[in-house]
Amino acid sequence: MNQPLAYVHPQAKIARNVVIEPFVTINKNVEVGEGTWIGSNVTIMEGAKIGKNCRIFPGAVISAIPQDLKFAGEETTVEVGDNTTIREFVTINRGTKASNKTVIGNNCLLMAYVHVAHDCIIGDYCILANAANLAGHIIIDDYAILGGLSAVHQFVNIGAHVMISGGSLVRKDVPPYTKAARDPLSFVGINSVGLRRRGFSSDKINEIQHIYRYIYLKNLNVSQATTYIEAEMPATPERDEILTFISKSSRGIMKGYAYNE
Repeated sequence: MNQPLAYVHPQAKIARNVVIEPFVTINKNVEVGEGTWIGSNVTIMEGAKIGKNCRIFPGAVISAIPQDLKFAGEETTVEVGDNTTIREFVTINRGTKASNKTVIGNNCLLMAYVHVAHDCIIGDYCILANAANLAGHIIIDDYAILGGLSAVHQFVNIGAHVMISGGSLVRKDVPPYTKAARDPLSFVGINSVGLRRRGFSSDKINEIQHIYRYIYLKNLNVSQATTYIEAEMPATPERDEILTFISKSSRGIMKGYAYNE
């Protein structure tokens, strides 16, 4: 349903049952999936691909060109999955030639004033709370939660099922299943509450805790800890996910908390 006060470019592909409120602007080379609601004063620029049953609240700007001086006008995209909610004044920038796209997964919630820069990849079921800001080339895996007013350095990776405290400055990679807080950002345990909510058994949670004891609490460096875990602990999907994440970390993982007492 298109409002007469909205502008929809003739080349935009709008599926059925899409609701477009007044004063929306949708440019060419845009696709919007079935059942999506687009609130007033939303601007969707070239290269956006919006999934089904999304909700985009007033003032959001999706697929503006990157805030990157290296961007040379190349044809890139923003891809938003199904059932994702984008709240007021969120900004999501297109990719650059580095990866050609910025991606938001399915069933995500981006609260008001979130900024997602170029070439970020956000998995499914992620929550970015109010005014969280992502620089370019960041990867956030499924079910991660980023607290409000947090800022994430470019090229940082955040693992699955991570919980990051509000107001955090995230300069290092955050391994899966962990909680991160304090300044500088540090390991403060595993996200046991989130894991229980998602159906992880007590035994599995204990296994993950045991792995992280060797990484953060046994006075081992990361190389020593991962060597021990690989040699002495049975292979499981969770163990292997943690080891793979750490082995691929180019920025290094966050540290354990050092008490100054």
